[in-house]
Amino acid sequence: MTDTPQFSDEELEAARVLFAGQATFMMGAVKMDGLPDPDLPEVCFAGRSNVGKSSLINGLVGHKKLARASNEPGRTREINFFVLADKIRLVDLPGYGFARVSRSTANKFQDLGRQYLRGRPNLKRVYLLIDARHGLKEVDKEALDALDLSAVSYQIVLTKADKIKPHEAAALVVKTQGQIAKRPAAFPQVIATSSEKGDGLPELRAEIKAVCEA
Repeated sequence: MTDTPQFSDEELEAARVLFAGQATFMMGAVKMDGLPDPDLPEVCFAGRSNVGKSSLINGLVGHKKLARASNEPGRTREINFFVLADKIRLVDLPGYGFARVSRSTANKFQDLGRQYLRGRPNLKRVYLLIDARHGLKEVDKEALDALDLSAVSYQIVLTKADKIKPHEAAALVVKTQGQIAKRPAAFPQVIATSSEKGDGLPELRAEIKAVCEA
């Protein structure tokens, strides 16, 4: 994909080695008082239901079934924690924009995600996943507003970029960067990825390694 972040070969290789380490499911939490101790740096993945969070996490660590993907929107109804090489925790937040659960159920799990974002001292960055076929939607802008309000650093990751043409993906990266340019908590670089083909994953691994070591 075009316009990806610039990392040296050494940085990309170090990130590859890190993400080739043992990755395990740690736990799922349904309440804030059930979260693990904040003793490791964490990055979390957020996005609309079915945006491809599980597939992206699996792609990053090279496992097919670490994070369980589902064709049923709203299946992830807890905060799932994965430990990478005993150094970093990858966190899968409940999706927003539920299509097949009641409003009260959707609010419950989205509230859990918001509480996590506001109250997690070891959270280094949020990766907000956006389907490259659709771009930023109104429901995503609500999430951006909430992240800005929480003053949590976040970065946009376009998923399923292999489903559109390369020039369309490049144009969407530029457009999305323009849309977030004035948002106070947004990291300016947008990464286009494909979990299926591996595009953008080396750069995203390097981003995660760098932000967790900062």
